[in-house]
Amino acid sequence: MNETYLLTGSNIGNRLVWLQKAAGMIGERCGIISRQSSVYETAAWGINTQPAFLNQVLQLQTIEKPEDLLRKILDIEIELGRKREIKWGERTIDIDILFYNHDIINIPGLIIPHPYLHERRFTLVPLHEIAPDFIHPLLNKSIKTLLAECKDPLEVKKWEN
Repeated sequence: MNETYLLTGSNIGNRLVWLQKAAGMIGERCGIISRQSSVYETAAWGINTQPAFLNQVLQLQTIEKPEDLLRKILDIEIELGRKREIKWGERTIDIDILFYNHDIINIPGLIIPHPYLHERRFTLVPLHEIAPDFIHPLLNKSIKTLLAECKDPLEVKKWEN
């Protein structure tokens, strides 16, 4: 079994429903969701004129190889209406692979650990909730330390529906 961490995000329509649908499909097709963070709301990062995002981190136990996991995740995004028209644009669902065990993968179309995760509070806050002591395999720092060092000014608040 491989331990992975995924970040889900949505900022169009019923954002919570999109996160729930994505988690359900990931659990059905990709492995066992062993932990999930609370849901957090954050202003959009990159293109800040769009609606705020809801984000959640899922810890997934999977037998899938990284490339196969990515393929399944991309299929789920498409089924849930994801359109890749503008980088960092609005989306029904976004699913990113943050970590895959402690592996370092850099192949066309797939970079793990996620190259920006240490710069984004909306990723680090929910990740810290479920895996504060996980060590980033490239930076050799815990999630707790990365969050303390993060310079991202965007507020990340627990979402109460």
